[in-house]
Amino acid sequence: MFDLVADIESYPQFLPLCVALKVRSRTEAAGVVTKVAEMAVGYKAIRETFTTRVACDSANRKIFVEYINGPFKHLENRWSFREQGDSACLVEFQIAYEFKSRALSLVMGGMFDTAFRKFSEAFERRADIVYGAPAA
Repeated sequence: MFDLVADIESYPQFLPLCVALKVRSRTEAAGVVTKVAEMAVGYKAIRETFTTRVACDSANRKIFVEYINGPFKHLENRWSFREQGDSACLVEFQIAYEFKSRALSLVMGGMFDTAFRKFSEAFERRADIVYGAPAA
């Protein structure tokens, strides 16, 4: 699951609202791969682009995303992954964000809340496609 979440380049294929993603830079230091990425999200006529720094620490099975630029006042999310036997993984996800403008928050806030709730479902479906659905 860590690899699936760390593969941000594939997000437009399966994440709700993600219409494009471009990795601007990639570095590696002390086993942590850091990507600076620009993501475009859209819904109907609304489209916004924002830039984040995504640090993928495979040894500790953690991913930290921090905001660089875009329509947010702040955006931060954290992922952690813990094995649960041979074929299961506990995924913890935390997100905090605030839009810069009150108007944008009113227009997009509810949509983002709904989308973030659907993200977990999208990642589960993606895992089923990439790794195979779990046995009944």
